[in-house]
Amino acid sequence: MYRGFVILGGSLILAACTSTPSWLNIDSLKPEPITDTVQFETVPPGAEARTTTGQTCRTPCSLSLPANAPFSVTFNLNGYHPETEQVELVSMGDGSSRLRPNPVMVELTAAPPAPRKPAPTAKKPAKKPAAKPRPAAGAAPAPAAASNPAGASPWPTPQQAR
Repeated sequence: MYRGFVILGGSLILAACTSTPSWLNIDSLKPEPITDTVQFETVPPGAEARTTTGQTCRTPCSLSLPANAPFSVTFNLNGYHPETEQVELVSMGDGSSRLRPNPVMVELTAAPPAPRKPAPTAKKPAKKPAAKPRPAAGAAPAPAAASNPAGASPWPTPQQAR
């Protein structure tokens, strides 16, 4: 009988160890990071706003950003120079802090058009090297074979060597 109570009690303790209530979770006791919503606007609209925290959006837009440190925002739009704006952390009188400027407004300046490459011209065919002039018929010396009879050896025979 006591054995049954011990087994039942042990299983209840084992079951309690595997499931902890959320109020014992230490992570839930940490405060949420303080965030501030910042609006971004550009003239002309449609630029990509990229923060140093890694968040992006297309203007006009707003992002919820952590209000614990200053950061910068870079605005990019095709045909315009990129612009970067600093967003500072400002302490309020009541102990809280806010991100300023809010809204962030930027006027993009137009970039000059990229210089165009000249149109390719038609290639002229490469010049062929000049042909070597042929020697004149009378200018060449007679071949050495004319002095030797046909089929004769260029070496003297033993009879000729005497």
